[in-house]
Amino acid sequence: MMLGAAEELGKTVGVAEACRALVVPRSSLYRARKPKPAPVPRPTPRRALSSAEKADLHSVLDSERFWDMSPREVYATLLDEGLYYGSVSTMYRLLGEYGEVHERRNQRRHPAPIRPQLRATGPNMVWSWDVTELRGPKGFYYLYTILDIYSRYVPGWLLAEWERATLAEQLIVATCAKQGIRRNQLTLHSDRGSAMRSKTVAELLIQLQVAKSHSRPYTPTDNPYSEAQFKTLKYRPDYPGRFESKGEALGWARAFFRWYNEEHHHVGLGLMTPAAVHYGYAEAIYERRRQVLAAAYVAHPERFVRGEPVPPRWPDEVWINRPQDGHRESPHIEPEASGNEPGAQAGSRA
Repeated sequence: MMLGAAEELGKTVGVAEACRALVVPRSSLYRARKPKPAPVPRPTPRRALSSAEKADLHSVLDSERFWDMSPREVYATLLDEGLYYGSVSTMYRLLGEYGEVHERRNQRRHPAPIRPQLRATGPNMVWSWDVTELRGPKGFYYLYTILDIYSRYVPGWLLAEWERATLAEQLIVATCAKQGIRRNQLTLHSDRGSAMRSKTVAELLIQLQVAKSHSRPYTPTDNPYSEAQFKTLKYRPDYPGRFESKGEALGWARAFFRWYNEEHHHVGLGLMTPAAVHYGYAEAIYERRRQVLAAAYVAHPERFVRGEPVPPRWPDEVWINRPQDGHRESPHIEPEASGNEPGAQAGSRA
């Protein structure tokens, strides 16, 4: 459009003045006056394959015998049989014309990892366990922690100087015995660490008849409860960052788990402690809280603009990766979430 205007204006004031006024390069105007001729079609080389030969070669490349072979493999195989259809580059060009230049080899394809779906409607249905590092004077101590995803209660933990499958076995056996776990009652979920995937732990769970579940590779949100619990641990105000001895780390961990289980009012539990939900006395606490709020409402109803207040409750069910099409029972069992636990979902009570 600007070139056309410059051409018209140039008839009266000259090309240079018109281009200067309209800020159009003169070279562009001169180039537009003599457009490039259309390219002459390239003649087909005499050595090129004919249409029939191309069709024949394409049928060979896409045959059941050769469809999963690279052109080099096809070329070599045919030569060994005394046949020549064209060079390797010719085969590649022909496949490119049909949009078939891609991986042709028949290779093993790993199935997509199964998304764990675990649901719990009460304590001791689904446990999540993991190992975290606590920095020591010359290395790390390893804190093994088992967490009940419904109540957030920690029924068992262990501090060691190594990460070993045998230590995990000892912790699992002792915790199951302490909680009175029956056969086929529990699902034990973990990430894919070496201790979690060890053969000895798998054999132990078969003996105990405890179902096993693993997170997908490189997906920490598949194990949100343990991850969130470790964050709570390491963000405590008195967490030292480094322990001078195993005894110091053991004493700190013992005090932390006592606080976490019995004193910590968990947001995801309606401000109940994990012990209250795990051992079933949360209902009595809830009723006392309700009575306190009811009395406050009677004394000063004007202070409660939304009506009589009720205390928050803990969820009826908790999930890891809740199915999108409703409460469909999955092969595994599933968990809940609070606002600071990514990947977990909670089903609130009505």
